[in-house]
Amino acid sequence: MTFLKNEKKIILSLVDAPKSYVDGEIAEKISVFFKRKVLIDFISIPLEKFLNPIRDQYNSTEILKYFIFNHPIENEDKNCLIVRKDLFIPILTFVFGEAHLNGNYCIVSTHRLCERFYKRVPDTKIFRKRLLKEIVHELGHTFGLTHCINDLCVMHNSFTIEDTDRKKEYFCEECFSELDDLL
Repeated sequence: MTFLKNEKKIILSLVDAPKSYVDGEIAEKISVFFKRKVLIDFISIPLEKFLNPIRDQYNSTEILKYFIFNHPIENEDKNCLIVRKDLFIPILTFVFGEAHLNGNYCIVSTHRLCERFYKRVPDTKIFRKRLLKEIVHELGHTFGLTHCINDLCVMHNSFTIEDTDRKKEYFCEECFSELDDLL
C-alpha cells in the first residue's frame, strides 16, 4: 500500500504473530470501521522482559509503555500491537487486550482467542472472528469509546471468551454514532 505523508492510518504491529492473522478481511473491516488505511508491520520487542514468572504471563501495561517509547508514530495514527503471549494487568487474572483511552496505542493478545487454549479443536474462522472483535474493541478505546452496556456491541467488556463470542464485530447504534462524531 502507498500512504500519503499526512494520511491518517491504523498500524497493526505484529511481534510474534504471522501476517495471516490480520491480512485480508480483518484489515479491510478495520479500515471500513475506522475510515482509515490499515498498514501491517512487523516489529521486534523483547517480550521476555515483561514476563512475570510467578503468573507465567506478560504484563500488558509494561509492554505498552515500552512500545510507545520505542515505536513513536504520527500524531493522528493508531497502532495496535498484536502478540501471542498471555497478557495480564495486576488487578485481573488476564486480559484479551489493553488500550490507552483517547490515545494512539493498544495491545491485543491472541493467546486466549484460540480454541486450543480451551482444549478444543482449532478453528481458524472462530479465531479470526475473535481477533477482529478484540482489535476493534481496543482501537475503539483509542478513539475515546468506553465500555458499552449492550452485550452485543463490540465495545462491551469481555471477561470470558463467551463474552467475546456473544458480542458482534461491529458497534451498536449509540457507539457507532459516538465514533462517527469522533472520526
